[in-house]
Amino acid sequence: MPIATPNTRLEIDEVAKLATRYQVPVEDAVLIALNLYGISSNHSQHRARIGVTIASAPKAPWKVIVPLNAVGSPFSLWGNDLHLGQQCIGTVRRIDADEAVGGYFRDDGRAATLNPNARSRCVGCAFCPNTLEAAADPRFSEERELTELLVAMVEQHPRRDLSELREVTVSTGCFEREDAAVAHLVDLRTALGSQGIGARIGFLTSVIQSDAAFANLAARVAPFVLRLTAECFTRRNLLLKASKARLRLADMPDLLRRARHAGLGTSFTYIVGLDPLTELRAGVAALGEHVTEFPNFQVYQAHNSIMVGLRAPGAEQLDFYLRARASIEEMLGGRGLRPRAWECYRPLWYFSFAGEPLARA
Repeated sequence: MPIATPNTRLEIDEVAKLATRYQVPVEDAVLIALNLYGISSNHSQHRARIGVTIASAPKAPWKVIVPLNAVGSPFSLWGNDLHLGQQCIGTVRRIDADEAVGGYFRDDGRAATLNPNARSRCVGCAFCPNTLEAAADPRFSEERELTELLVAMVEQHPRRDLSELREVTVSTGCFEREDAAVAHLVDLRTALGSQGIGARIGFLTSVIQSDAAFANLAARVAPFVLRLTAECFTRRNLLLKASKARLRLADMPDLLRRARHAGLGTSFTYIVGLDPLTELRAGVAALGEHVTEFPNFQVYQAHNSIMVGLRAPGAEQLDFYLRARASIEEMLGGRGLRPRAWECYRPLWYFSFAGEPLARA
């Protein structure tokens, strides 16, 4: 079913003016807007992975995940040509349904994301599109099954060689207990070791919270980075499922501090567009001093009329996200942390951060 959203009129000249105002590359502003508004097209896929190249930067292809049935979007697809308003601004080279699968690669095969615990079966948070995806991902609960997943992924790797993996991220919404999550990570480290893979493991979670768990991870799973699924700072009981909502914002800085003290890497995930900018700034300031990796900031995508209603006031406008980007740069830029292009499909940064060019790898 098409997404019924109000018509948004936006032309490339207006995007260019906003880019100049906030001192960002116009390509960054265009790609942020693309994530925000999606694409109007005649394709049957609702949410799809697409390869897109902006005409003004033809040597820099990007992969984004957007709805293709966004009626009212200023972006439209005419054949392979991506239009903003009446002007062709880029090219779409590949369209794949965004199915939840057991694993996939990023960073030209140097990073892998695993969904080993049936991500598509997660009841999810109010803003999460996973329930709209095809349920193609099995549940892997034992070391043997994890090993089988890794062996199967060799065939998908660009060079059929998993030994070059530097990062393996576990992205799943179905670990409700700390002990089960830790046990799974221990099994994953063993499975990786059996394949000669020494990559750092990253885990998106809010259920691992105790000092004992941190010590266990440091001893048996490290190198490891805890990516705390903060997601939002307000309306948490409304927007988040129970296992995430139970973690209070006031407790997050100490959780990250203790994990870091145990020798773990630390970061957090956050969806820009759910909180007003004042709460965004306060929350990022509180958590930012306790992270060792640049947090994962995502543009909020509304995939149906209910999700549209969850946006913070003003978050339907591109200006909101450019202001958020500037605030985050001001708060985190001085710590030497930088976003990496491959880590997020809906980022606020593509070609630059705080006026500095960003490396794509």
